[in-house]
Amino acid sequence: MTASTLSRLLDQEIAAYRRAHAARDVGAAWTALERAHILSQPNLGPHVRVHCLMLGYAVRLRDGREILGQAARLTLAPIGTLTGRIPWGNTGRSNVSAFVRMPVPADLDAAMREGGK
Repeated sequence: MTASTLSRLLDQEIAAYRRAHAARDVGAAWTALERAHILSQPNLGPHVRVHCLMLGYAVRLRDGREILGQAARLTLAPIGTLTGRIPWGNTGRSNVSAFVRMPVPADLDAAMREGGK
């Protein structure tokens, strides 16, 4: 995936998260953040940024489990990204193991393949 494609798709998902958050649609907000996480995995800066957004959202929701999960993932994200040991498709949430691969949504998979992932 080219940097410009990644940046555009990531910006779209973060904008979707912000709209959902403003509308108080918790499910849609988490879905957008999960999609942003999948897109961000190959690049350290965006990967950490998405986990920071997830942590901030968990704090706003006062979700203790997610706060702890995101704090742990913030320490793991740099290691995984720098070593290339990325569990592709992982949503980045605390309700799934940080080490398990997951299916990539079809539209994101197509965009990533088209961009040369």
